[in-house]
Amino acid sequence: MRHPALLILSAMMFLMLSCDNSDRERNPYLREPQFSIDINLNLPQYGSLNTPGSALYIGGNNVGIKGIIVYNQGFGTYLAWEATCPNHSPNNCSTLVVQDGVTAKCGCDDFLYSLVNGALLNETEEGQRPYALLNYRASVNGTIITVYN
Repeated sequence: MRHPALLILSAMMFLMLSCDNSDRERNPYLREPQFSIDINLNLPQYGSLNTPGSALYIGGNNVGIKGIIVYNQGFGTYLAWEATCPNHSPNNCSTLVVQDGVTAKCGCDDFLYSLVNGALLNETEEGQRPYALLNYRASVNGTIITVYN
């Protein structure tokens, strides 16, 4: 092995070129708005998010499409999801409703989603490829959760 660095570089180039993102399909129902919101866990309206396994719907202007759902995963980790059903165009019934802290239900049908991983929990018709929840970034600094896209 005369040039181990060349071999490593070649292997890295091969791996980078062989990655195929063509199977990652964008959700045609949801646009991805640019926004940022700070959530202060010391405020009473957000206090329930201090409990691991809890979820809270946060609506308002310029917060996602129809709001967001923030989920406390525990150990200081929070997940943030778009509060619009990902399998419908946004409409009057497409806002998700938090069910039991770990699931959310679409108002248009019986689609039930996990707030732990965003997956659709129901079975769908054969040949139908449902979309998972749209995830937003969430970072924690002390008692402030910043959700953004």
